[in-house]
Amino acid sequence: MKAFEKQHGDNYITADIESPLAKVKMDVHQIPFDDNTFDAAMCNHVMEHVEDDIRAMSEICRVLKPEGWAILQVPFFSPLADTTFEDKTIIDPIDREKAYGQDDHVRLYGKDYPDRLRKAGFKVIEDRFIDELGSELIKKYALPANETIYFCKKKI
Repeated sequence: MKAFEKQHGDNYITADIESPLAKVKMDVHQIPFDDNTFDAAMCNHVMEHVEDDIRAMSEICRVLKPEGWAILQVPFFSPLADTTFEDKTIIDPIDREKAYGQDDHVRLYGKDYPDRLRKAGFKVIEDRFIDELGSELIKKYALPANETIYFCKKKI
């Protein structure tokens, strides 16, 4: 965060529903900014926690400027199912941990994740840049060797 703040100053905004480190307290289902506000958005491991991920993704898309981009990372667990699993009747933390791998998750993403991003209004580019890095760099930066980056562009 400090590096981004140093580089971008007041143009860098952090947001979270509860973290005391965030500049803005917000629910990603209702982002308190106007349409076409931001050039870029990063959302790291949030969508698996929210009630309506498509709505939250759509909100991120809404606040991006035309030609804006976002990276919305979510956890994936092997074996990766074809479709995202979610069951709103699973509310007990122990049952959620069994179903989703963590007691505060509400879904387990599958191979359809990029389709969910598209449904929210994004053009999605699946990037396997990590395949171009050598094993030394992967180890040095502790990168997950099997992660695809879903680069999301706002459709014009």
